[in-house]
Amino acid sequence: MFDLLIAASAETDQLDGLAGWGVGVMDALGGPGAAVVVGADNLFPPIPSELVLPLAGFSASQGVFSFRAALFWTTLGSVLGAIIVYSVGALIGRERTRALVARIPLIKASDFDRSEAWFAKHGSKAVFLGRMVPLFRSFISLPAGIERMGMPKFLLLTTLGSLIWNTVFVTAGYQLGENWHLVDAYAEILQKIVIVSVTIAFVVFVAMRLRSRLQTRL
Repeated sequence: MFDLLIAASAETDQLDGLAGWGVGVMDALGGPGAAVVVGADNLFPPIPSELVLPLAGFSASQGVFSFRAALFWTTLGSVLGAIIVYSVGALIGRERTRALVARIPLIKASDFDRSEAWFAKHGSKAVFLGRMVPLFRSFISLPAGIERMGMPKFLLLTTLGSLIWNTVFVTAGYQLGENWHLVDAYAEILQKIVIVSVTIAFVVFVAMRLRSRLQTRL
């Protein structure tokens, strides 16, 4: 089984090392391995969920675990990883968190700053929708922890956002089988749709608030 997964993942030249590691972990540990690989996306943001989630779907299509198990374990991994990141923000505070982020390879402090600004603007919506935006899905848990968002609310929003995002990519990988890597070509389009939707929702919200205040004054 592992040889079959490696052979398929080798079709993706620039990511085959990471893909090989991912399928190896999932083949060795089954469902918990999928949780480990997806959880690593939270702890080390340069690992793209657009790669590891279709890999989990592909592994499910090959019988390593069931499709439902793929959804369960990948979502569990997302939530557990988010809890760890949330805890870092809550325990060490803003300044040390920002300094720590700046030391992560391929990551800039400005990535943290943008996530913090997004959280400040959108609050709980940022935690939910942030699970569907690259880099934000990892960093949005930091300001949530720094601001000590209630854990039950954080868990609910993180679980729902992760489940939706994971379902899209795991299903795509499951349906495409050995062509799972083609999902990456459409990931950017989906992410742009999410970002545009968030922007429109925010503009509509502000417009409604301003209209309400104007009517109150009249």
